[in-house]
Order: sequence, then C-alpha cells, then structure tokens
Amino acid sequence: MRFTAVGLLGALCLAGTQVAAAPQDDFDRCLATVQPQALKQGVSAAGFTRLTAGLTPDLSVLPLLDAQPEFTTPLWDYLAALVDTQRVDDGRARLDQHRDLLARVSAQYGVDPATIVAVWGVESDYGRVFGKRPLLQSLATLSCNGRRQPFFRGELLALLKLLDAGDLSADGLTGSWAGAFGHTQFMPSTYARIAVDGDGDGRRDLVASIPDALASTANYLKQAGWRTGQPWGIEVTIPAGFNASLAGRTQRKPLAAWRALGIAPVGGGALAPAGLPEDANAALLLPTGAKGPAWLVFRNYDAIYAYNAAESYALAIATLADRLRGGPGIVAAWPTDDPGIGRTERRELQTLLLARGHDIGAADGMVGTATRRAIQTEQQALGWPNPDGRAGQRILTALRSAPPLPKPTTAMPDTTAFSLPPNHARLVQSPAASGAALPKLEGLSIVDIQGFPAWKVETPLATAAISVFGGQLMSFIPKGGQDVLWLSPTAQALPTPIRGGSPVCWPYFGKQGQGSDVPSHGFVRNVPWTLQSAQREADGTVVLTLAPPALETLDLRLSMQLRIGRTLEQRLVTENTGRQPVTFTQALHNYFKVSDAMQVSVSGLDGLTYLDKFENYATPRTQQGDWSLNDPRDPGRSDRIYTQAGGRYVLKDPGLKRSIEISTQGSRSLVAWNPGQAGAAKMADVGAGWKHYVCLEAANAGPDVVTLAPGARHSLVQTLRVLPQ
Repeated sequence: MRFTAVGLLGALCLAGTQVAAAPQDDFDRCLATVQPQALKQGVSAAGFTRLTAGLTPDLSVLPLLDAQPEFTTPLWDYLAALVDTQRVDDGRARLDQHRDLLARVSAQYGVDPATIVAVWGVESDYGRVFGKRPLLQSLATLSCNGRRQPFFRGELLALLKLLDAGDLSADGLTGSWAGAFGHTQFMPSTYARIAVDGDGDGRRDLVASIPDALASTANYLKQAGWRTGQPWGIEVTIPAGFNASLAGRTQRKPLAAWRALGIAPVGGGALAPAGLPEDANAALLLPTGAKGPAWLVFRNYDAIYAYNAAESYALAIATLADRLRGGPGIVAAWPTDDPGIGRTERRELQTLLLARGHDIGAADGMVGTATRRAIQTEQQALGWPNPDGRAGQRILTALRSAPPLPKPTTAMPDTTAFSLPPNHARLVQSPAASGAALPKLEGLSIVDIQGFPAWKVETPLATAAISVFGGQLMSFIPKGGQDVLWLSPTAQALPTPIRGGSPVCWPYFGKQGQGSDVPSHGFVRNVPWTLQSAQREADGTVVLTLAPPALETLDLRLSMQLRIGRTLEQRLVTENTGRQPVTFTQALHNYFKVSDAMQVSVSGLDGLTYLDKFENYATPRTQQGDWSLNDPRDPGRSDRIYTQAGGRYVLKDPGLKRSIEISTQGSRSLVAWNPGQAGAAKMADVGAGWKHYVCLEAANAGPDVVTLAPGARHSLVQTLRVLPQ
C-alpha cells in the first residue's frame, strides 16, 4: 500500500496539526535500534552514520496518518480537485509532448499511455509537486513514533539502502509525509523492487528522469496484473430498488449475472466493453451509495487500486485516464446539492472573495485556512445555516450573482510623501558589512560580483546571491538550470543603484507626492543591509533574514526573509512603529532574464485593469489576452501598473525553453516594464541589454497603496519557480 497522493495534498491544502517536538534523546535511541537492522540488510556502517547524523524528529507527520484525503474527503470534492479541466488539458499536452516515449513504454509493458500519464498527473501534477518534506526525517520519525512503525521502518531501511548504494542522493530529497517521492510517488521499497531504467543511462532515477518514472509506473501496473487491451471499467445504471449490498470491489460476478440484475451501461450498448470477453467477471462499485454514480470494474481496476489502496484514488486515476482519451467523464450526478469544484473554479471563487475585500493572499486555487474563513464569512452574510467554509459550487454560484462591490479607484493618490531621512546620505556612503560578522552556515559566504559585495548561498537545490548594498537579490539559479534574473554587465558604481536582479523599492515606488529631493524608488536601494540570521532546513533550503538600517524620522521598519531552495521565496515585512497610520507603496522590481524580450509573453493578466505611463496614467485600460512587448506605439517598451491584480503570473520564454511562475501574496499590483530600444539607448547600464530582460514587479503601487495602523504589519511575498516547457 502506498500512502496519500502528494498532488492531492497540494490540491486540497490540508493543514498539518502542530505537535510539540519529541525529546531528541528518545529519537536517537530509536535510531540506534535501527542500525543493526540496516547493517544486516547491507547498509554500510559509515553510510548509516552519515545519513542519520543530525536527524531530528518531525512529529507533525503523525496526525496525517489519520487524515488521508482518500478516506476523509467527500468523493465529489476529491475527484473535482484531481480530475479537473486543468489536469486534463495538461495531461493531453504531456501525451503529445512524450508521444514517442509513451509509445515505447506502452509497447514494452502493455499499459496504455493515458493510464500512465493519469498516474503521473494525480501523483505529482505532472512533476510540479513532489512534496516538501525531507524523506529521511519523515520516515525516521514514523519508524519511531505512532502506529504502523514496522511498516515505516521497512521503508526507512529500503531508503537507506538506496542512498548508501548511490541510487539516490540524500541532498534535497523530499517527498510526501509518508515517504513517497518522485514523479509518480514510489515508496522506497517499491522503488527498490519495481523501478526501471527508462532512459538507458544505467541509473533508476524517478526524481530527475521522466522516462525512468513513466517506465517504472508502467512496470508497476504490469506487475500488479494489468491486462493489455482491456478496460478498467464502465459506468452503469442500476434499477430502482437494487440491493446495494451486492456492491463491492471483491464481490465479483459474471457480466451475464449483472445483466440479469438490471445493470446497464449509462450510454446503452453492450455491457462488455471492447477488449473484454463476454464471460468476464466484474464487481459493482457504488462509492456514494445507490443514488450516486455506479461502475462495473474489471481486473485492470484492481491493478490501479494496488498503487494506492483507496477506491477514491483508483477512481481518480481511472476517470482521468478516460478523460485523457477524450471521454466525457462521469455522467451520473453526485448525491449532493453542492458538488466539488476544480482549480479553475477555485481560482474564480478566490478572485470573487478578493474582490469583496477578503485578505486571502493569491487566487491560486489552493483552498487554505484564509479562503475557508472568507467563505464562512460570506455564507454567514447570506444567512446560510451551519456555515462550514467549504469551497463548492453553491458558494461559487452565490458569489457570481452577488451584487458587485463599488469599483476600486484607479486614481493615483498623492498620499505617500516621505521626507528624506536625515541619516540617509551618511548611510549611502557607509562601507559594506565585513565578512567577520557572517553567520557560520555551510554554503554561505561573502563574494564580489562585478565589484559589489554580496552574500552567496549554495544549497543542493539552487544557488543565489544577494547584494549587501540594497539587500538586492542579484542571482537565483535552480540546480541544473540557468539564472532566473538578469544583471547588467555594465552596472554603475555605487551609490548608483544596481541595475538588474530584484531591487527592493520601499517605502515608495513612484513619486506620488514626493519631491525632487528624494531618490527614485525609495530609501533602501543603495544603503548597506545587515544579514541578521541564517539557517539551513532539513532539505538543504537556506533561510536568510536581512534588514536595512533604521532610517531617522521614518516610522516604518523593514525586514526581508529569503527562502532559497527548489523555489525562491522573498518576503518583505513592513511594520509601523509610530503612533499614526502610515501609507506607503513598494515593489520587488524583478528583472527576469529572457532569450528575447520581443518573443516572450505573460499569462495571468487577461481582463485586468491597467494604467499606462504612455497616457500619464490617465485612462484605465483592460488587458486583452497575454501581455507582451508588441505594443505598436513603441515595440519593446512597456510601463504599466496592473491594479487589483491576482497572485499568479507565468512568464513564457520559448527561446530558453522555460517558464517562470511568479506567485504573490499581499501584492495588489503588477508592474510590467521595459524601456525598449530607444529608451535603453539613453541608459548606460542597459543599452542593448533591454532585449535580454523583462521587468515584472510584485508591488503595491499606483492606486494600490497600503495604509498601516500603528503597531500593524504588512507582508508582501513572492515565490519564483522555474517550470520546464
């Protein structure tokens, strides 16, 4: 049995219960009892010591043993989350993208491409969501705590053998809470027994190799009894008064017996689908009772069920595979007046909630605590009994037809005027902090980048560099990839702000009420910052906390946290330390590296209102389709503020064959900027470089100002993730 699909955990956003840490001594004693078993199974003594050194327990995994969504989520919600339009469209794209590979794998193992890709889609959303928990830590914790310790100890031993033998690297190896990992989420014992080398490089790598993962999945299904050319099942109708006690996966009857009981296909025709003999045995599934959808299932359903022993999981794989083949999906209605909704509808629901003033972060389709609370508030306002905060069709329909709120203003308020702090000029000339104050952390060092002192961070998942001056992210390079950010090769000497990377613009972005005596884009871009703390998480991710110096007469304080790992998370925290409300604007002025600025596009902006500097921000306009630099008035140039913007954008770059996903929270604006050829020619630190970047800035700017009460805090968060095309 394999535990919960990590893709669903992402789709449903289950919140882990917080548990106090277990005593380290008890955990260490438990690991000491594991060592003799590991040595007996061939793990070297040195390998065991190396792999378990520094391990700490994570008891937050224990409540998840009893909270698996396959058993706790209504089936209509479960399938709506996993078999939605987005997953179907993405799956069909993967079928086309890997057509030759899938044809070869299918011919070798006898499993059709749609079923293989369906497993991939449900398990990791086609490689997007592997799980964030360090595998060794999770399995070691479950081996020493909670129920099913013998099972998890076996998985821990299997993982130790794989790591010690060199099949896998422990650096950055993460997965689900229960130890499943890779594109199709194999448990370690399954990996050792079933994984195959699908790309012919002599290794079995289900984390980095899509051919290995898909071939291994097909091999698993074959070993589980998959019958080539046969269907998994067929949706059927049952007659009124049918004896539901006859249903169940293990209660098999010949098709003729089911036919005699009045069972018929939903679309009419033969009860035996193509590829199945007339005398085949089948079982009847009524997962939501006699009033819900019904299926007759065959041996191939059992093979899918073996992957993760839950009816809901097997139905998700099976019905997604049907949709990938072009099928219409489930025909019968669920026995509920409030069916589940997929990610597209969840994003629409969150957009409606944001428009109604709920602070829920990004409209990303991930229903977490903030979204549920907002839904509960709306349900109460609608007078619903027992408001439960559930994201379903009923609340979506209600908010679609709810009276609209007043349209937000697009006026550019002159309320963000700040006086130049008396100590600002002195701070600009301050020397950089010395390396002597650098926290002792593996992978952290001080380096020189084009004459600028910078903190360099090296992790198993990525490298990054942050300038001491301005606290400016200068580089982020995911493992095996290219830099996400562009840095001018002709950047000017300080105190001129560094061109490129991700400058921090604060406490104002544009001069909305500012005089000419203050620098452009704020006070912190060219003053030396301090690295306040640095720590490394179990998977190798490094977390830095930085801050600019205190600015005299300014009642705002700023700090920034960076999480450098598989993704780059940047968090600006602003605190009002004064006695009066303060209004400010801000931006993370990202310069994204691209192959050709004229060939890239950005999705996630369609339908948004923007103000254009071409028109002196005078007339609100509406974005039509994706954004690009193909503006006929001045090709290559853009200077727009998208107001009341959403929280997810995707920069598509065909030249570099990658997309960059920008997810934001606490950001109500997006600034899209490039000077274009004519403008760049006047800029010594840009010039011809304009074609190699686009600026997409997570911001609160223009009319989207932030007003902080005394003692209040505001966080602007962006997460950068590279998506292969």
